[in-house]
Amino acid sequence: MTSPLDRLGFARSLLERHSAERTDPAPTLAGSPGAGLVLFAGEQAVLRRAGDSATALLTPPDLERAPDPAPVLFLGRIEGRPVFGTALPADAGALYADDLAYRVVDLRTIAVEGAVAAPETGLLATAKSLLSWHGRHGFCANCGSPTTIACGGYRRDCAACGTEHFPRTDPVVIMLVTRGEYCLLGRQARFLPGVYSCLAGFLEPGETIEDAVRRETFEEAGLRVGAVRYRASQPWPFPSSLMIGCEAEALSGGLDVELILDRTELEDARWFSRAEVRQMLERTHPDGLTTPPPMAIANLLVRGFAGEA
Repeated sequence: MTSPLDRLGFARSLLERHSAERTDPAPTLAGSPGAGLVLFAGEQAVLRRAGDSATALLTPPDLERAPDPAPVLFLGRIEGRPVFGTALPADAGALYADDLAYRVVDLRTIAVEGAVAAPETGLLATAKSLLSWHGRHGFCANCGSPTTIACGGYRRDCAACGTEHFPRTDPVVIMLVTRGEYCLLGRQARFLPGVYSCLAGFLEPGETIEDAVRRETFEEAGLRVGAVRYRASQPWPFPSSLMIGCEAEALSGGLDVELILDRTELEDARWFSRAEVRQMLERTHPDGLTTPPPMAIANLLVRGFAGEA
């Protein structure tokens, strides 16, 4: 039976990671004729159609129509087969988009549609996050000199000062705050009309997950939170975050609490009953209100409150 966790975008991966293999030296695409390949053109992934679905796992011959890709990163292995990630300029996507054998599409659409098998979404997230990091870290933050790729792409080295730079992941807490039969959901102005989601915010240096949940809830909604429980996590490659899903209990709450909203963050936030949440999930709410799609961790948290996860 399918688990709600299986529906999370980017949360499953085929990739076998082995850090020691990256320094041996790491395998190269030129030396791996049977390799797998994840290809991006700007922000979009190049997929190969396979009947009614598609795959993100290409092969070296798929690069023959494209200019020299860069960088080429060793991601790991899938069933012993080396897999690489690489990128082309955004306009190179047209070289594939005009061919019915391929599909060029952004990662959000892939995850929402289920355009590739769920374990391939995690592979895409790894490639996209690493490629984005390399695109922003060509120079040493310590001395300003150019850096070079090392460890197959999981590090950049500065020859001038000896500093080693490693890819970063930005942790984000996302929390469903509850009080009895009610939960707190909010919306930002950029959301699609009618969509309400969980509150969220970046974890700060020296801060625990629990304290980040409490701080963000108070800052955005003026609400004090007590107990915090971890539920699940989700890689979010925009560009490289980790969504840490939590459930939290308001110290006081329900419809009798006046929320003090940070209007720079939230357009609206309100308490929803369990019955309303079920309507939102089923797309039957009388006001047309809905939740994020199943690929988002907010959906999993809300479903848990509704008793459907």
